[in-house]
Amino acid sequence: MQNYSLNNQLDALDSRILNELTENARIPFSQLAKQLNVSNSLIHQRIKKLEESGTLGEAHFRLEPRHLGYETCAFTQIIITQARLLSSVITKLEAIPEIVECVNIAGRYAIMVKIFAINNRHLRDIVYEKIQVIEGIEETNTLMTFETNFMRSLKLLD
Repeated sequence: MQNYSLNNQLDALDSRILNELTENARIPFSQLAKQLNVSNSLIHQRIKKLEESGTLGEAHFRLEPRHLGYETCAFTQIIITQARLLSSVITKLEAIPEIVECVNIAGRYAIMVKIFAINNRHLRDIVYEKIQVIEGIEETNTLMTFETNFMRSLKLLD
């Protein structure tokens, strides 16, 4: 296997802190310090540095859509009519609350969005009545998911 290296300024302690936080974001800093055999103040300093550098983003709780009644998850690929409309299309997509993720992709489609809907009819309404009516969208292709087998945060390589 090829050895890949990241261009970053993280040392071994930073990597260990980040890996522990991705496993349990609620871990008290004092417990994290104990696990990593360092002082509580060092943990606070490192986490502050990681936040200021943008490496450690804002913490959020992740809702479980299926427990809230959203039975359908889908990915919709979007072709736009002109590249200059990309920014305005993305802004309009962001206003649709059922869209939880939007990525710019390579290939025939310019954008892919992740959608949670209550059921298939709701998904159809989102695609036909909220997405396809946006000026600049030429075509969509929707892929429905059966289930999410796993989802995880990025782990830092050793």
